[in-house]
Amino acid sequence: MRRWFPWLSLVARLVLGGVMLVAGALKVTDPEAATQAVRAYELLPQGFDGIVGLLLPFLEIGIGLLLIIGYGVRAAAVAAGVFMLMFIAAVSSAWARGLAIDCGCFGGGGQVAPGQTKYLQEILRDAGLLVLAGWLFLKPLSKFALESDPHTSTGEAAS
Repeated sequence: MRRWFPWLSLVARLVLGGVMLVAGALKVTDPEAATQAVRAYELLPQGFDGIVGLLLPFLEIGIGLLLIIGYGVRAAAVAAGVFMLMFIAAVSSAWARGLAIDCGCFGGGGQVAPGQTKYLQEILRDAGLLVLAGWLFLKPLSKFALESDPHTSTGEAAS
């Protein structure tokens, strides 16, 4: 393993985990706004938007915490990658259908003025986070992780 891979994986874990944790934490305090943000995409049947709006922040927080502490990194990276793909698809769908909404990625969400959408930036941000998730899937071992490689001697995996 190249010596800098564990350091790059640490940065990827902290960035992706931090984004997931902050996004979830900002939404968990206002479940009605989170539900409104999900509803604004007009993708789910009525009733499901409320369930997703309530559960999504807790899942984001859980994934973020796992990544930050470095436990179950590969599985958490897969989950984060799936979330990024869903977010990219949802934002792309809203953009293609001409909806004028705030993504609600970090709280808030709902209708905005047509000139206030930031779809391209949101898609590019999520694509970058998807790349980090892919890196962590391939290279889950990192510095300062709670979980280490059981197939190496102490400290060898993270050197």
